[in-house]
Amino acid sequence: MQRRFTAVAATVAALLFLAAGSWATDTAAPEAKVPVESFTLDNGMRFLVVERPDQTTVSAGWVAHVGSANERPGITGLAHLFEHMLFKGTRTIGTTDIERDLEVIAEQEAIQEELRKHYRRQRERARRGEIEDPFDPASRTPEMIELQSQFDALVEEQRSLMIKDEFDQLYTEAGASGMNAFTTEDLTGYFVTVPANKLELWFWMESDRLYEPVFREFYSERDVVHEERRMRTESTPTGEFDELLSAMFWQSHPYSWPVVGWPSDLRVISQQQAQEFFDTYYAPNNLTAVLVGNFDREKVEVLAKRYFGRLERGAIEPPDVVTLEMTQVAEKRMNAECDCQPQVSVQYHTVPFHHVDSYALDVLAGVLNGRTGRLYKSLVLDQQIATSASASQESNKYAGSFGVGIEAKGDHQPEALELAWYRELERLQNELVPDRELQKVKNQIEADAFRGLQSPFFLLVQLIFYDGLGHWEYLNEWSDLTRAVTAEDIQRVAQTYFAAENRVVGLYDRKAGTVEMEMPDGFDDLPPEVHEMVRTQARQIRQMDDVEALAAMVSAAGEQLEAMESPRKEIMGVLVEVAQQRLAELTDSGEEN
Repeated sequence: MQRRFTAVAATVAALLFLAAGSWATDTAAPEAKVPVESFTLDNGMRFLVVERPDQTTVSAGWVAHVGSANERPGITGLAHLFEHMLFKGTRTIGTTDIERDLEVIAEQEAIQEELRKHYRRQRERARRGEIEDPFDPASRTPEMIELQSQFDALVEEQRSLMIKDEFDQLYTEAGASGMNAFTTEDLTGYFVTVPANKLELWFWMESDRLYEPVFREFYSERDVVHEERRMRTESTPTGEFDELLSAMFWQSHPYSWPVVGWPSDLRVISQQQAQEFFDTYYAPNNLTAVLVGNFDREKVEVLAKRYFGRLERGAIEPPDVVTLEMTQVAEKRMNAECDCQPQVSVQYHTVPFHHVDSYALDVLAGVLNGRTGRLYKSLVLDQQIATSASASQESNKYAGSFGVGIEAKGDHQPEALELAWYRELERLQNELVPDRELQKVKNQIEADAFRGLQSPFFLLVQLIFYDGLGHWEYLNEWSDLTRAVTAEDIQRVAQTYFAAENRVVGLYDRKAGTVEMEMPDGFDDLPPEVHEMVRTQARQIRQMDDVEALAAMVSAAGEQLEAMESPRKEIMGVLVEVAQQRLAELTDSGEEN
């Protein structure tokens, strides 16, 4: 399967996961604790296991405790690039001739080192004003053109040696499904679901790509990442502005650069830098494996020692992220014009994951969200100045933020949306949330948490995610700590963190000559807090020009729709319709030509 389709599918999966439970009722779900057992190998690798004997499969994965925050200027995007590289195979998977394969990789690296020297001179020429863009193909010297020609020949030779996507094929032939990965600012997770009787295959394949990985097509894959960036950032109406707003928000912390990396860094990252990164952050003492499903605990320990036990502990402990975010002392603002509906984004510096105030901020977001939330009632129903409005507390590992996003109805201006938010904020700061409203929000949060624990796959993803943030036990603590939040706590955090000097405001006006993007029937019925995410995903789908990838997306989603429950089913239905419309446009265009 092409990585472009996989990347879009992964985004859709994340969207559905985050949207789960958006239509929760007032009834609290029964409290549930996850019976997680753990053990640690001698090399420091940890295992979290949850037995589900009633299942016929095992959802399995692992997390590397590394994300874009562990990078530095010059190698931004490397953590995400590794997510791609670890699907390229090993010494035994993905090649017909490993010896020549490794020779080609060495020859490629030698040429790339020469090209990096030329790019150093190109950057100097750009600083002097001799050329505009050091990476513009039109500005390349004859020597660079010749080196690139030699490199391209090696790329073609390597492809002739490769067994493309063999890693995926081996899993598929064994009946596995859902193989994918994701990278965030703080972690990188890998996962797949395998039949219970194929669990040893998972142990062998996953340990092998850590034990003997081969970074095939390293430099070609950078081009894939560039295309991914183009789709997700540069080709979406607000993508580049959102990226700018994030860079404005984080003054000193590494969260300021995007997970996908800066384009200029991706051009010059070397395999040596990648190897050093891998040796440091993909050592077993920086990894946690997670298994949820039908297996025997004792057999799992035996397999873990046999396969993952052969990995050597890292020579050095992965360094911690030490740069703290500077205290913001003045409001920051961005005014943008784009091919988009007028909207506003307001972000505040708050607290990181597992901070005592994060639970009150989560509940505060719940007070604002949903069709019965304050933002929807006030801005969408009463004032009728917005089509959607949402709020969220993002508790990353090292720092956090609280964001409010509002999209205008018709020609209402973003300034009016901003003022409407401040009026709602004043209520939170000056008045206690009534007991009935507070209890309703807590019930919704607990119901969301309970539903997320029922699916083995989503439980796996949550364990990967929270362990990556440093504390998987959050799953078992969430309900109690949320239930303990009081109205006074909500008022206190609203007063503490939502000061004018602690915020960044982005105002998005529609560029002259553009019109509002039409969405399929059913979009307006979706939970308002997912409108922005669905619109973003729809824009990305509409940028796709690969007929085969779109057809595969429609086919795969169609097979899953009937088995889905609300609201996932309705969200996926809207996105499938967008994909079908785009597919029809491309097909009709092809027939006309």
